[in-house]
Amino acid sequence: MDEMLPEEIPAIRDSVRRFMETEVCPVMDDYEAKRELPRDLIKKAGAAGYYGATFPESVGGSDMGYLAAAVIIEEMARNDIRYGGFNQNGGNCPACIYLGGTQEQIDKYVPDLLAGNTVGMMALTEAGGGSDAAGSMKTVAKRDGDVYRLNGSKMWATLGDECDVGILLAKTDPEAGARGVTAFIVEPKKYPGFTAQPIEVGLSNSFRVAALFLDDFIVPVENRLGEEGEGFKIIMRALQGGRAIVGAKALGIAQGAFEDAVRYSNERIIKGTPIGHHQLIKGQIAEMAVAIEASRGLVYRAAELMDRDLPTNRIASIAKFHASQTAKFCTEQAQQIFGGYGLSREYRISKYKAYADLMFTGEGTANIQKLLIADDALGYKLADRHHGKTGLRSMGRPA
Repeated sequence: MDEMLPEEIPAIRDSVRRFMETEVCPVMDDYEAKRELPRDLIKKAGAAGYYGATFPESVGGSDMGYLAAAVIIEEMARNDIRYGGFNQNGGNCPACIYLGGTQEQIDKYVPDLLAGNTVGMMALTEAGGGSDAAGSMKTVAKRDGDVYRLNGSKMWATLGDECDVGILLAKTDPEAGARGVTAFIVEPKKYPGFTAQPIEVGLSNSFRVAALFLDDFIVPVENRLGEEGEGFKIIMRALQGGRAIVGAKALGIAQGAFEDAVRYSNERIIKGTPIGHHQLIKGQIAEMAVAIEASRGLVYRAAELMDRDLPTNRIASIAKFHASQTAKFCTEQAQQIFGGYGLSREYRISKYKAYADLMFTGEGTANIQKLLIADDALGYKLADRHHGKTGLRSMGRPA
């Protein structure tokens, strides 16, 4: 597919591959064993422009575009999904600030996030909330003079126990549904009332998810994003680009599992013959290759349309759904090819398999994507009915 891409894209992939092979892969096991966040690697990725691909140079971005961002995430996930699974520094956290913040807020927070100097977080989901994140939200924010006091809890906040800055949504009007949700820029290390408890889910020990508990957690009024009640609108705009990026992450998982399965099929000898010569193994390899090529075409197409500022809700949902299915399928097939070794920590496939399941949840569950795709196909609710621009580099920010 490289011959169909802009000439700079394969060079970007090569750069990321070198970074992962020389800087990340040799040391990630050590960080994982120590349960330590590799802040030095985050800074190196930021310095290389990997987190700022979709942001303009005026805010510290590298202005490479969504297609480049998809390739970056795919290659990171392919090499080490534990490191590649983290993208808040180039994803929803700075995107929300850029789209909904004042110039002062943007200047204060976005460049440091993109450079990897600070670590970002997004806190939207709550226990029991599911896909109705806004309607079922229980966390509340009450204004008290020049601060807000937040009370409630959040779940599945990546690096909630490590972050320097984050986006957290709470209801300033509990009776108004989604229109009562307000977004805040939070600094957990600076203000009291914030507790983070890591959740053991069998994924990365370094890039942990956490449950957050807010007890009169203080957020200055100047850290509110937009006006009260605009939070859900801001996060929805930021999430528009997220589905294709999650699709790219799933694609990287599938590609890594496929490559490991091919390598193992050629190296594993039974009765003097590599197992890759057996027809059943060939069938699995062929099905994996087809699924990956189809997902790559969809993910790259969605990213390309974002770079052209065209409506992408439909294609991004299709890409995210298909790539997630592909990641799950490929990791399952690869694990079968590995046999008992597929369960061993000696091989990467066990890590790929664990993260493949996660791809069905981020940026909207598989069932939510199916609803969106089906409603569009049936003509009930067109996914691209809003024809606003989707690219961060040219999207106008709320007044």
